[in-house]
Amino acid sequence: MKKVTLLTGTAAILAALSAPAFAQTQIASGADASGVSAIDDRITDIEDSVTDSFDRAVDEDRFGPADRRQGLFGTMSLSYSGRTGNNENQDLALAGRINNNQGQFAQSVGLSIEFGEDDNGNKDQEEVNAIYDAQYYFNDQFYAFALGRISQNGLVDGERNSEAQSAEDFQAEFSDLRRDAFLGFGPGYRIINNPTTTWRVQAGVGVRYTQTGAQYAGRDFFGNTVDDSSDTDVGYIASSRLYHRINENVFLTNDTDYLGSSDADDVITNEFGVNFRLSEQLATRASYTTEYQENRKIRTDNSLGLAVVYGF
Repeated sequence: MKKVTLLTGTAAILAALSAPAFAQTQIASGADASGVSAIDDRITDIEDSVTDSFDRAVDEDRFGPADRRQGLFGTMSLSYSGRTGNNENQDLALAGRINNNQGQFAQSVGLSIEFGEDDNGNKDQEEVNAIYDAQYYFNDQFYAFALGRISQNGLVDGERNSEAQSAEDFQAEFSDLRRDAFLGFGPGYRIINNPTTTWRVQAGVGVRYTQTGAQYAGRDFFGNTVDDSSDTDVGYIASSRLYHRINENVFLTNDTDYLGSSDADDVITNEFGVNFRLSEQLATRASYTTEYQENRKIRTDNSLGLAVVYGF
């Protein structure tokens, strides 16, 4: 099924509500000094979180690449703030995403860089993260995927970040990850692909690379020499994405993910969601998420989520 126009029972929920519910408001003069702007920013964060929840439920990839934008495109953002006076610190954040879709092949690369200093001029954040996502469609049902991630925390270096850092925080740093990377790839298949129901599964093999603060420093908290080599672990990944539209106003989703390896705990997550439009102005999403992790004292965590959008 290639026609995204068949999403009337799903994307219509957002289309009908997005303009009135999340319209940006104009903040009057004096808003910064009075604290109004800070609260307005927080309201925007909550709104964005709700819309993201609905967007993930709609799952734009469920019908394949038919109506994807072609060519090279992307976004880039930069923010910087430096403060003097009672507080002297600075923060820098750079983030961007580049997409390249050519026919049956779709790929994207994302990057975030964040640096920060505390009031004493000491670094309190130095993080670099990158992700890669690719899909190649052999036909409407069969495809191959690749997923990649790399993260580096420059503050995890086996050295005291400041004289004020406590011994407990310093010791904990030796077990924190300085570098953490993952690459996985494999086949995927759309078992069902019609206007009301889509179900796709994918599975593959992955490799995880890690390096702790102790490995980077070549010693532990007590000064003992440790193996400074990194750890590489082979793992396995499997996912299932099920979507079913009951009628023009209600659709169900069930997302399952599994990550396992010989040296690390197996992790399984499942999220079941019910999305429905109660009226032209009101849409609701209820979800129930279960996370299972091997060898924990309490292996299963459960959470209930509710997102409501009302526009007028």
